[in-house]
Order: sequence, then structure tokens, then C-alpha cells
Amino acid sequence: MDEQARTRLEAKRAEVVAQMEQLSAPVQDQGSISFGKRVGDGTAMAVDRLTAVSAHDTLQDLLTGIDGALAALEDGSYGRCRVCGESIPEGRLEARPWATTCVRHG
Repeated sequence: MDEQARTRLEAKRAEVVAQMEQLSAPVQDQGSISFGKRVGDGTAMAVDRLTAVSAHDTLQDLLTGIDGALAALEDGSYGRCRVCGESIPEGRLEARPWATTCVRHG
């Protein structure tokens, strides 16, 4: 289970890092955001940027969880809730291998 979990976690980590890099890439030909004749364009660009920032924050949280699960694999605590110490159900770990808490504390 541990090697399978490690493989899944490392694959998910690589996917998340790639998504974060894509979101962090400079926007090409963004132009200037102005609120003159074409207010809608500036608003749409601002909304797109805020959406990207929010997505980046969500991915950063996921990456932190994945790194925590990888650390738990290293120290032998993987599969145990970090709050109560009970076993995390296998189904939860299959669905979210980065889970570090049981359903009750998740």
C-alpha cells in the first residue's frame, strides 16, 4: 500500500506543480487594463487574473497536503489521522491519498 500510495502521491504532485507553473506563467500580450471605452475588457482581464490567483491558492493547499502525506509515508504515520491517531479508512486514502485526517476530522 505504501509504495502504491507514494507512486500516486508523486504523480499527483507532479500534476499539481505543472498546473501551478502554467498559472504562474506570464500572460502574453495582456495589454493594459483600462476602464475607458472598453470597460468590459479590463473587467474580464481582472476577473481572469483573480480566478487564476484563487486556483493557484487552491493548488498550493493541495500541494501542502500532498507533501504532508509524503512526509507521513517517510515517518511511518501514513494512514493515521494526525488529529486522533485512528486509522484513515482505505477508501478515503484511495480517493484522496493525500488525506492526513479521518473523515470525522477532515
